[in-house]
Amino acid sequence: MASPLLIATPTVNGTYPIILLLHGFYLRNYFYKGLLQHIASHGFIAVAPQLYGLLPPTGPCEIESAADVVNWLPGNLPSLLPENVAADLTKVALSGHSRGGKIAFALALGHAKVSLSLEFSVLIGIDPVEGSNQCCRPYPHILTYAPRSFDLNIPVAVIGTGLGPETKSDCIISKSCAPEGLNHKEFFNECKPPCAHFVAKDYGHMDMLDDDPPGVVGAVTGCMCKNGSGPRDLMRKSVGGIVVAFVKAYLYGEDGDLLAIVGDPALSPAKLEPVEFIKA
Repeated sequence: MASPLLIATPTVNGTYPIILLLHGFYLRNYFYKGLLQHIASHGFIAVAPQLYGLLPPTGPCEIESAADVVNWLPGNLPSLLPENVAADLTKVALSGHSRGGKIAFALALGHAKVSLSLEFSVLIGIDPVEGSNQCCRPYPHILTYAPRSFDLNIPVAVIGTGLGPETKSDCIISKSCAPEGLNHKEFFNECKPPCAHFVAKDYGHMDMLDDDPPGVVGAVTGCMCKNGSGPRDLMRKSVGGIVVAFVKAYLYGEDGDLLAIVGDPALSPAKLEPVEFIKA
């Protein structure tokens, strides 16, 4: 595997579950450094591969690239970790942002061959997007537009953004980065219980990234999508907190934090509306 990896780990001795994060279309894995560090600080090994270089491949090639990373991890990740940190390869959460969210769903649904030595325990879509419009949906098509149709036997959380479907009026290349009918709402609608849905009402599609991502790609991300007016740090803490709470609930049976967020969304640093949780 030639893909660069960004890995964030706890500093305390121990064996920890893995959370794999797949980046969005044309983005860089290091744009998620703050989010990964937040997740890792709660006792997880967060791994974010760079799935491609300057030119994004077609949908099937993206999925195969992600599958290559997954198949590479069991035999190689342990050697990249600090001496005092070990990975629990029996507890793996698969997540992805934007197009990476679609790829995560595709892997969980079996659209690429993944080694049986590493099985996904939880799936999390972070503002997942199927395509830029109904006429431009990269293959394979994941959404079926039939409620509860995803053939998944693992818990799924979908985190959406309220401003994702909106366009940014002050930029010439502005577009809807998470169009209606192709975004988090439909992904959640097709999930079977147990599943959860959280929407950061006042934030946009890129607001879980680091502040001011560097380079040309970073500048483009700041121009394309409508952003919230609040600090991104609140969005990162909210997304990271939901990820941690959901994974803890289904990897360890520790559902206190998840039920607390569902019962009182005001606990989240960023406003969550709506919040839905369907138990098995």
